[in-house]
Amino acid sequence: MQLFDWIVLIVTLLFIVGYGSWKTRGSKNVEDFILGNNETPWYTVGLSVMATQASAITFLSTPGQAYHDGMGFVQFYFGLPIAMIVICLTFIPLYHKSKVFTAYEFLERRFDVKTRSLAAILFLVQRGLGTGLTIYAPAIILSALLGWNLTVMNIIIGVMVIIYTFSGGTKAVNVTQKQQMFVIMSGMFITFFLILHYLPNDMTFNSALHIAGANDKMNIVNFSFDPEEKYTFWSGITGGFFLALAYFGTDQSQVGRYLSGKSVRESQMGLIMNGLLKVPMQFFILLTGVMVFVFFQFNPVPLNFNPNNKIAIEKSAYKQEYHVLEEKLVKLSEDKKVINLLYIDQLNQDFDNPILRKELVALSNKEKDLRDKAKEIISRADSHTETNDKDYVFFHFILNYLPKGLIGLLLAVILSAAMSSTASGLTALASTTAIDIYKRNQKEEKSEKHYLNVTKFFTLFWGVIAILFACVGTLFENLIQLVNIIGSIFYGTVLGIFLVAFYTKRVQAKPMFISAIISQLTIFVIYYFMIYSQEKLGYLWLNFIGAILTIVLAVLIQFLFFKKDDINNSLEY
Repeated sequence: MQLFDWIVLIVTLLFIVGYGSWKTRGSKNVEDFILGNNETPWYTVGLSVMATQASAITFLSTPGQAYHDGMGFVQFYFGLPIAMIVICLTFIPLYHKSKVFTAYEFLERRFDVKTRSLAAILFLVQRGLGTGLTIYAPAIILSALLGWNLTVMNIIIGVMVIIYTFSGGTKAVNVTQKQQMFVIMSGMFITFFLILHYLPNDMTFNSALHIAGANDKMNIVNFSFDPEEKYTFWSGITGGFFLALAYFGTDQSQVGRYLSGKSVRESQMGLIMNGLLKVPMQFFILLTGVMVFVFFQFNPVPLNFNPNNKIAIEKSAYKQEYHVLEEKLVKLSEDKKVINLLYIDQLNQDFDNPILRKELVALSNKEKDLRDKAKEIISRADSHTETNDKDYVFFHFILNYLPKGLIGLLLAVILSAAMSSTASGLTALASTTAIDIYKRNQKEEKSEKHYLNVTKFFTLFWGVIAILFACVGTLFENLIQLVNIIGSIFYGTVLGIFLVAFYTKRVQAKPMFISAIISQLTIFVIYYFMIYSQEKLGYLWLNFIGAILTIVLAVLIQFLFFKKDDINNSLEY
């Protein structure tokens, strides 16, 4: 970090916070603070939805994911465009017609207050943890790579977000997320073209793709029906569909983005924009990671990208054993460079040499074996350390190979992404707590000013909670996986409640509430016995199981134990 990098970083972040606070100051009422007075145009809705999902983890982890495993991860998003169509046709019209502040307010009109409160509480639990993660994840990586104090990093990110979110609510989130998306995508495009520029002079983009392909990094679509395959076309359009439907359709951090739209049509256009651009955006980020892989075929590469692991090794009795592996990697890297240059020369003559291609694969397999052995040594040196270094790959490239100024810009990209996701989470948590819990249980009539102040208070409250959770994050192992599991445990049940609300007329409140309780308890049992104890099921399946179980139980309980003519018709369809 040079002086120019610091200037770029600080000016970018201060401008976003300052402009967002100034532009959206002075909310007059709750509708203005939570819904932005329904003045948000479709393109801002689309950018805000994308920025909310594109957390710092996206820009730290996704390139590293592609570096190690290739482009196949993009299949995870194949169900998202289909989910956007379903939400546009069903969810958005009903939300707008009901004139609700939150998604869970709709559930009381369709069922009752118990169902509304249950869904709201389930959301608050998982999103409260998730918002802390959006601060903690980038902070722990930045602190490890730059030597910054982790607690200070958590507080800085959290306070910056609280300032403009407290000031302007949804309007401030929407305004700042436009700027943040501009910074994010500008930084990623500049970095992508710089990587291509750093490749050997006689190497074309097509040659780079050939090298990536020879190393199995360009296998984009996998039509295998093997359930052990992590990412396939089929899992993307099924599991990915249910996950996207739950996240974009029932999570207030996303619902709040399009509830602020000028009209049903503007909200729909914003989500369609997200559906059209999300997969290409993820494809581009993954391709950036693949190009980083190609870059490191010609440049020195560490045995493990996490600098903390290197420090742990140097202090352990396994230092010499680790150094032997490092020496082998240096020799292997030199061989890789020679073979890759020969391969490029053959490609420039329009000949894809199968012998050289096999040699490339053999060298890549040897490197993988060295890395696996290194992870074993790291685990022996410190059994509590995280040997997976995917999150550190892209940042290692940024710090060691980007020119002055761009390091600051890429840091601004990562912090902007963290801020955008955190801000959406805070407004969602505050609005849900204020409207679905506090206001709904008030027996006396209160003024609009009172509820505006209450919502602002809960924004500050959840901001502090998120910072505190981020600061104690080091007390937990595998925090990212923990929060993802928590989300999957609760998302399915909540999605099931909404699907019953939208697509059935005859299921009433009591069967719905009972089925949701039974479904959630069943998911807890499935998680404990099938995932936590024996690891016989991937936790992402909990979204699908929870949703289907909630729907089936609601229908069965309604028609087996309740009068068929006793229907809740509180909402016209």
